[in-house]
Amino acid sequence: MKKFDLPSKLQVTVRVVGVVLGAEFLVRALYNSLALELSTFQASTLNAFALVVISTPIIYFWVVKPYVCAYQNALNQIEYISCLDPLTKLANRRLISVHVGKTLANAQRHDLHGALMVMDLDGFKPINDRHGHEAGDAVLVEIAQRLQAIVRTEDIVGRLGGDEFVVVLSNLGRQSDEALARSKFVAKRLLDAVVKTVEFNGETLSVSASIGIRFIDLDPNITADTLINEADAAMYQAKKAGKARAVIFREQILLPEMHTTTS
Repeated sequence: MKKFDLPSKLQVTVRVVGVVLGAEFLVRALYNSLALELSTFQASTLNAFALVVISTPIIYFWVVKPYVCAYQNALNQIEYISCLDPLTKLANRRLISVHVGKTLANAQRHDLHGALMVMDLDGFKPINDRHGHEAGDAVLVEIAQRLQAIVRTEDIVGRLGGDEFVVVLSNLGRQSDEALARSKFVAKRLLDAVVKTVEFNGETLSVSASIGIRFIDLDPNITADTLINEADAAMYQAKKAGKARAVIFREQILLPEMHTTTS
């Protein structure tokens, strides 16, 4: 993200003084050219009025407005950074919760289904133990990039922490069967993307993933926290079932090609 620097107090002071002196010079020059016969009070009043008329718009557009814009951009930058995971640059838990809430509200308002997937990497801890945390970080960054490459621009990929990721799919359609099929297809692609090896300092590193899928239906009583918790529970069921697979929460449809079971 572009870096924005607020003008210093010295810069603001120099600009204001420069504008006032420039306006004063212009007013003096105007007086001399017109050769006006004015009393001291009239000259002072006219001088003050002319300074205000000339300097105010210049100060606003050259000093005040740039400062306000820079300040707002700095706040936006802080807000943006606060919503990102520092390692992978994915959405952090805070932004994930916001996006899940919006997806849920959109689903209930427009009858558009979605899906929330919680993914945990299988075999990640041995990489940290054997090759160090730099290798582990390299794997996390690579996996994050792969996940982002699979989803659409309106979807979001986030990192809850450690080796746990979240994928939120929105606008999967009004027909539940079609939406569910699309979420399964994405889950299959995510599983396939994760198992590809990662090269780090001449070493070939590999992990797999266990995914818990919580289909976002039109239940008006469901909450964002419940969605995340239930997807997380399904993910642990995938771990118990043998890892490297996806489990659909409260769903009876099995996907042999995905090694999918039911929580």
